[in-house]
Amino acid sequence: MGFTGLARWENAPTTGLDLVKQNIIRNLNGVERSRWHLSVRSYRSVIPQSPGFPYSVERTMCALTMDQNVFVLVTDNSAPTRAEYLQAVEQAQAQAQSQASPSGSAASPGRHASTHMVEPPHYKNTFLTVSPPGALEQLLTQLGSRWVPTRQRNAIQQRNPGGTTGQQLVVEGSIFSIGTDWRVRAGNVVLTGGAVKGMLLEAEYLPLPNMRSLAPDGSSELLTSLLTSVLPPVPNASAVAVAVSDAQWEEALWNRADGEEQGVEKKTESSSTGADPDGDLYAYEDEENPSLKQKGDWTGVDRDRRSAYLIIGALSSEGIL
Repeated sequence: MGFTGLARWENAPTTGLDLVKQNIIRNLNGVERSRWHLSVRSYRSVIPQSPGFPYSVERTMCALTMDQNVFVLVTDNSAPTRAEYLQAVEQAQAQAQSQASPSGSAASPGRHASTHMVEPPHYKNTFLTVSPPGALEQLLTQLGSRWVPTRQRNAIQQRNPGGTTGQQLVVEGSIFSIGTDWRVRAGNVVLTGGAVKGMLLEAEYLPLPNMRSLAPDGSSELLTSLLTSVLPPVPNASAVAVAVSDAQWEEALWNRADGEEQGVEKKTESSSTGADPDGDLYAYEDEENPSLKQKGDWTGVDRDRRSAYLIIGALSSEGIL
């Protein structure tokens, strides 16, 4: 698996998938390999007002099922982002230093600004991976959580106040290969009831697990060019590239940072002793081997995770979810 780019063809006709298929096979010498199927469920949870909290808080959750994994994005607009929290910590530290006496000694307790800030239990966005499919719904049911479908809130509450069956949106299409380097996924976005709402196009460049982009939004000119060539010559076609910058991606994966840092510390400790995890004192890792997996590589579930994040973001920005 390699580096992936996503595009949204918003005004694709109902025959758009067939047109893309014909264009890939006839003009790009592509081959249809298999079916592409995704499903997305969206929920909302409203925390009512309380005596100590005069505001109602609404949280949203989108769950995208891809193969045997479910990628869940929970958004709480009342919580700060991780970047905002880190910025507040830096400001508090700078304020404490500015209040120190000129001689360098600490200021009096009454004038000293505390730099200790309690980290929030969660941030604005929390991105999780759940397996197997169906485990999320079982967990919500067991906890009695008040998550209701986004667009069917009133009806679901009347029929089943504790129900957690979210509105389902599916992506139905095909996976194509172009030569040995490219894999293309194209599918219709099908709403509940069967209405088609445009298409999703995804191009994957297999030789590279990662590709550093110079564009601020993280888009790749190579992938954009391939996706443009995949589009059939349809008048007034409106296709938009979907990308995420490295800073945004790090923000989405804030809850994985501690685990990765602990793994790096253990690896560094074992490397400093010259010992192999299997007990071979004379076995060393080949640090010059370029095939070793690097942090941020789009391989395995990491590729699927980032792809799911882009798809959820694209559909949410249009108000579909």
